Amino acid sequence: MFVLELAYTAPLERIDALLPRHAVWLKEHYAAGDFLAAGRKVPRDGGVIIASVRDRATAEKIVAEDPFVIEGVCEYRITEFVATTTAPALDGYREELPA
Repeated sequence: MFVLELAYTAPLERIDALLPRHAVWLKEHYAAGDFLAAGRKVPRDGGVIIASVRDRATAEKIVAEDPFVIEGVCEYRITEFVATTTAPALDGYREELPA
């Protein structure tokens, strides 16, 4: 599992202009089963995405395709974690620690 943390590097006017393209990108990855949740940070200086993808290389490829990255208006920090505890609704995403 991965936390994809966005940090805006451009004024909000540029971010807002790209939001429709970013929303399409998000919907594509929800449909593919890559994303579980996403939203703006408070204060609004970026966002957070919870991703369930098989490896870091896949997470990096997905991030590189975000219109925000393509247009140079944000940077990502990718954090991998092992989801050993989940809410019941997320039982299918629960992971085991490596041996």
